[in-house]
Amino acid sequence: MKKRKIFGILFVLVLVISSLFYFFRNVDKKQILINSLSAVDKITQLLPVEQSTKDEIQAIDKFVQAFTAKDGVERRYLVLLQNNMELRPTGGFLGQYAVVKMKNGEITSLFIEDANLLDQRISADVKPPYQFKSMMSIKRWKFRDSNWYPDFPTSVEKIKYFYRLSGGNSNFDGVISVNATVLNDVLEITGPVSVPGYPGTYTSENAILKLEEQVEKAYLFDENLNTQDRKLILKKMGAIIVDKLSSLSNVSKIADLVLEELRNKEVQFYFEDQELQALAEKVGWAGRVNQEWDGDYLMAVDANMGALKSDYYIDREMIYSVDLTLEKPTATLEINYTHNATVGDWRTSDYHSYLRVYTPKGTELVSREWVGYPVISEAYNRDYYGFKVDVIMNRTLPTKIVYTLPDRLKDNYKLLVQKQSGVGDVPLTVKVKTHDGEYSQKSVLKNDLKFELSGKK
Repeated sequence: MKKRKIFGILFVLVLVISSLFYFFRNVDKKQILINSLSAVDKITQLLPVEQSTKDEIQAIDKFVQAFTAKDGVERRYLVLLQNNMELRPTGGFLGQYAVVKMKNGEITSLFIEDANLLDQRISADVKPPYQFKSMMSIKRWKFRDSNWYPDFPTSVEKIKYFYRLSGGNSNFDGVISVNATVLNDVLEITGPVSVPGYPGTYTSENAILKLEEQVEKAYLFDENLNTQDRKLILKKMGAIIVDKLSSLSNVSKIADLVLEELRNKEVQFYFEDQELQALAEKVGWAGRVNQEWDGDYLMAVDANMGALKSDYYIDREMIYSVDLTLEKPTATLEINYTHNATVGDWRTSDYHSYLRVYTPKGTELVSREWVGYPVISEAYNRDYYGFKVDVIMNRTLPTKIVYTLPDRLKDNYKLLVQKQSGVGDVPLTVKVKTHDGEYSQKSVLKNDLKFELSGKK
């Protein structure tokens, strides 16, 4: 792979194209993956259901083959760079994108652009979801706000729609989203980097914050600066990081990184090829909201509507309690939001989010605390409740939502908790009360988790 063609897409080419192809083509990738996949710890009463390492190995192998196929066919991929310091339903604010063309395993064309520049080419007056108008005074829906749906394939269709409105060809072979915090994870492996022409050193602890200052702060306070050049540093940094990665000898460490980003939903795939898409969905790398699970279900989805990067300062904790002994089984969801910033600045203020809680079909809202008036609707074969959430700086907001569950869930209770892309690690406590006893487990929601009752107290 030619490095001079890699430098533009910092995150995607490191993880999806460069890493998978470069590091697995000359090694026993199956053995590396088997050694790298970490098993989920079992407990005696409430069991997380493990993912199949065989499926993950098969998916990685097929993706590598697709990206490196030497068949003379040119393929186009749309790459979405999402800043999850400003959380949106599919991972983060869509600030930049790239179009990559590949042929015979090599990049033949690479175009990178700020989303605002694409939006300037859209003249259509598209009405946005009402939350944008009521919470952000946005009257026209455009590309940068198009990843509104937590189901990634649904958002992809809307993203391609706005891409067409801008005059572009939306016939992509695949769409890949990558969250900004992937950069920090990559730098944990490569070590710090310095970029000629730019001050300071970028490390795994400060890279995202320093980049924000470089590409956002200066332009907020100096309107004379050319905004088209404000993200040039990403191109230069990408070349340096790829050089560092290509010189590493610890292949297993790279495999670990790739798998962690995929498992934690920091990278998501959408393919037009039905076989590839089915594989991505099977292993949970397609960002699909599960519509088939017939047990209890929970997915909490935040959308930062404050137009700032406040999610960097937000910690979340979830406590989900289910009482199956009542006449009507009842669920209580507590989400504790802690805003760690003490003062407001160009990056943060009080946190304003639109929260959607997805539940099984047939639930009924009982009560709510510290959230706004509910919007009750359904999507993806799920009921959902939408609330406005406001978290004051240097405070914790203890939200609570209580709703009844369908009677059918009383027998053979099982639960699927799906994680929102970009939200980071969320401490999760699950409590289930049955006539046989009470069961509890504390976990960290790094990816989707399945639970089932097993044994007695």
